[in-house]
Amino acid sequence: MSTVRIGLRCDAGPARGVGHLVRCLALGEEFLARGAHVRLLGEVDRVDWAARQLASRGIPLAPGPDTPDGLVEAARRYALDVLVLDSYTLDPAGAGALRAAGVFTLAVVDGDSRGQDADLYLDQNLGAHPAVPAGRLLAGTAYTLLRDDVVAARPPAPRPATPVGRPRVLAFFGGTDALGAAPVLTRVLLSTGHPMELTVVVARPDIEAELATLRPGRGQRLRLAPPTDQLPALIGAADLVVSAAGTSTWELCCLGAPAALVCVVDNQRESYHRVVRHGIAAGLGELPALAAPGTAGRTARAAAVRSLRGLLGSADRRAGLSARAWSTVDGQGRRRVADAVLGAVRPTVLG
Repeated sequence: MSTVRIGLRCDAGPARGVGHLVRCLALGEEFLARGAHVRLLGEVDRVDWAARQLASRGIPLAPGPDTPDGLVEAARRYALDVLVLDSYTLDPAGAGALRAAGVFTLAVVDGDSRGQDADLYLDQNLGAHPAVPAGRLLAGTAYTLLRDDVVAARPPAPRPATPVGRPRVLAFFGGTDALGAAPVLTRVLLSTGHPMELTVVVARPDIEAELATLRPGRGQRLRLAPPTDQLPALIGAADLVVSAAGTSTWELCCLGAPAALVCVVDNQRESYHRVVRHGIAAGLGELPALAAPGTAGRTARAAAVRSLRGLLGSADRRAGLSARAWSTVDGQGRRRVADAVLGAVRPTVLG
């Protein structure tokens, strides 16, 4: 019996973040569990946490080509049956070139297919409806890609309404926090004046240095933590999580975490507004507005402070968010994606 050989084409780094890598890792774990060979083609630049994630799973890393010809050549070099493309910057013609070369291609997208001609498209966002050919789309949170440690930590039910005088708050903003959200949101959290045990995951030394200058108010304690593999446990222990509205949104949903989100970059905006509109998470606004000087910035921060005070002071509000989030993502998305890919590929590989 032939073994299916799968490549994952994505990048991670201080400017790119780690979202593409995290969801590719989740899919890679599922394929590995089914006996496939998996390798990652890409650049993992100055993100030690991400490199450790690959090494711990035994997924080899090779340079990731950017051109259509380079992708085809790499697929042939590694005898790939499948190549997963998860990037906003790759030449869109790469998917079509791979298909023409007989390599099954899955394009992971966020709303915009960028004109790629893939065999299958995956958009795991709430209410996703990218314009792609009929019969080639896996869309919505039923197909969310989550890693083993997140799925394993999923609670059997949403959080109950548990009043606490000094809530435990966790704040994190991706593997690199490329736009410096942590200092802005930490100041907003502390300015609520509400007692809290606040843990902020700090992605970079310069952010740590800035946060170390902050002085919590009465009843507040601030702890800075490095990037960690134990994030699902930290999420599970928190009464409220404040995070960016990226791929971590779906991890928070799977774990039933009461969350308040900030839209950090433009490509998060549509998903952010849908999640907030459906009451799956609270919305704190957009990072540029929250960081702005003058009246506009003060107004945006005041609105975020009001939202956070309401959440910190209401166990019922937090429980409502938890229930809606938990029911949105069941943790089985990657299994459904792998079923679709392998169902299409195996007859050819084994034939």
